[in-house]
Amino acid sequence: MDTRALSRRRLGIAAGVLLAASLAGFGVRESIHVWQLRQELRALERDVSTLIEKQRKLEEIAERLRSDPAYVEKLAREEVGMVREGETVLKFPSQPPR
Repeated sequence: MDTRALSRRRLGIAAGVLLAASLAGFGVRESIHVWQLRQELRALERDVSTLIEKQRKLEEIAERLRSDPAYVEKLAREEVGMVREGETVLKFPSQPPR
């Protein structure tokens, strides 16, 4: 082989190696990006599951508020401090910390 053909062959090999290295670097970077997106997707799916469960519980409470007078009375007494007519409420001072 003459030196020109050898030089072209070396240049071709060098270009091929450079191209392969560039593609490998791009592939690694994109693989990392895909992994990050999958992690984010898993976190969002967990958030959605949590929100669906909260919504279900709120719907149950709303249904009880619409249909269960005893539950409404319980909440009125505990949360708002309401009493029935004629009832007497006794309040005791809290104990000071020791």
